[in-house]
Amino acid sequence: MTARTRLATLAAGCRPRTLRGRLSLVALTTAALVMVVLTVVFNTIVRQHLQQQADDELRTRAAAVAATVDTRHQPVRVLETPDDAVLDTNVWIYAGTRLLEHPASAPAGDALARTAADLAARGDKRCAEVTAGNPIRLCAEPVGDVRPGAGPAAVVVTAMDLAPYRSSADTLLVASLALDATVLACTYVLTRLAVGRALRPVRAMTEQATRWSVVASEQRFGAGDRPVELTRLGASLDELLDRIRAVLRHEQQLTRELSHELRNPLARITAELDWWRARPRSTVETRATHASIADAADSMRTICETVLDDARAGAHTVPGTADVMAVLGRLTVRLGAPGKAAITVTGPDGLVTGVPAALLERIVTPLADNALRHARTRVDIRAWPEPDGIRVAVIDDGPGVPASFTPDLFQPGRRADPADGHGGAGLGLPLARRLARSAGGEVAHEAGHTPGACFVVRLPAG
Repeated sequence: MTARTRLATLAAGCRPRTLRGRLSLVALTTAALVMVVLTVVFNTIVRQHLQQQADDELRTRAAAVAATVDTRHQPVRVLETPDDAVLDTNVWIYAGTRLLEHPASAPAGDALARTAADLAARGDKRCAEVTAGNPIRLCAEPVGDVRPGAGPAAVVVTAMDLAPYRSSADTLLVASLALDATVLACTYVLTRLAVGRALRPVRAMTEQATRWSVVASEQRFGAGDRPVELTRLGASLDELLDRIRAVLRHEQQLTRELSHELRNPLARITAELDWWRARPRSTVETRATHASIADAADSMRTICETVLDDARAGAHTVPGTADVMAVLGRLTVRLGAPGKAAITVTGPDGLVTGVPAALLERIVTPLADNALRHARTRVDIRAWPEPDGIRVAVIDDGPGVPASFTPDLFQPGRRADPADGHGGAGLGLPLARRLARSAGGEVAHEAGHTPGACFVVRLPAG
C-alpha cells in the first residue's frame, strides 16, 4: 500500500459517516476559513494603525524640537527652553553633517546613532526601524528652508521604543485567536443542534418506514406537518410505495391467474393417471392416455406463455391470425365431458380473427368454463362476422348473473355466490377481458339476455 493510498484510507476513516456530522464539519471548515481571513485582515490593519500612531507621535515630538532650532543665522544653533530635558529624550539634531545634539544613551557609533545619521543625510521626511533588543522606530523631520544642492538647514531625528505597540498588537492577536476558537466551538455545537433538529422529521420518516416494512400499512409519508422539502420527498416516496404496491398486486394477480388457468389441465392429467392406474390397460389405451397427458401439458405451456406475455409491462399482442371455428372446435372437445351440459358451436366456416389461436382460446376458455359450471342442459358458442371484426357469444341456460352483482362481474376475486359449491376463484372473467383488451377487443356481459347468461367477445378481424 502506497503512502497516498494510506492517507486516502485514513482520510476516509476520519470522515464523519452521518449527515449531521458532515454538515457540522462543513460548517466548521467554512467558519474556520472565514475567521482566519478576518483575523489576518484585522491584525494587519491593527498593526498598521499602531505603527501610524507611533509615526505621528514621533513627528509631533520632532516638530516640537524643531521649534527650538534657529536656522535664521549661521551657524545653526539650538535655543535653550525650560523643557529641554523632556524634548531632548531620544532626539538627534543635525546641521548638515554636523551633529548638534544626541541622546546620552546613544553615543556616536551606536546602531541608533548610525541610523539617525543616515536619515539626517537623506534630508527628507523618512522613517526607519532598528532592532536592538526592542524594536526602535526613528523618524526624520527637516527644519528650515531647503537650500538648492545642500538640503535643509537642519534635521531633527526622533526615536521611540515600539515594544508597547507591539505588545498591544500581540495581545489583540491572542485575543482574536481566543475569540476565533470560541466562535468555532459555538458554530460546531449550534450547527449540530440545528442540523439534528432539522433532521428530526427524517428520523421520524425512517422509523415509519421501518414499522411499515414489518406490518402492512396504508399510511403515507406525505401526511404530517413537515418542511416543504421533506413534504416533497414524502410525496415522492408515497408515489414509489404506490408503484411497489401495484407491482406486488400485479404479481399476486398473475400468480392467481396462472393457478386458476392451470387447474383444468392439471385436473385432466390427474384424472388420466388415476384412470390408467385403476386397472391394467391395453397398449392402445395407454397411448391414448399418454396423448391426453401430452395435450394437457401442451395446454399448460400455452397458458403460461399467453398469460406471461400479457403480464409484461407495456407488452403488445404478437401479430397473428386464427381460424375461429377450428379453435372453438378444439375447445369444445377439451371442455366436454360426461355429466356436463352439452356444448354446441355454430358459425360460418372460414371465419378468421386477427389474434393468435392460443390467445383466442385463452379468452374464450374462461367464459365457456364458467358457462358449463352454471348451465342446466346446454351451452351455445356462436361466432359471426361484423363490419368492425368478429363476435363470439357464449350462452348458457343457467340462472344468469344477479343484477346486484353485475357491476362487480369483472372485478378480480369477486363471485356472486362463493358458497355455490364451485371451486372458482373469480379470476376467469377478469382475465378474459384483460386478454381481449390487450388484442384491441373487449368482453362484455349482455344484461338483458334471458334465460341464463350471455357473454360476447369482440375481436378484430384477420
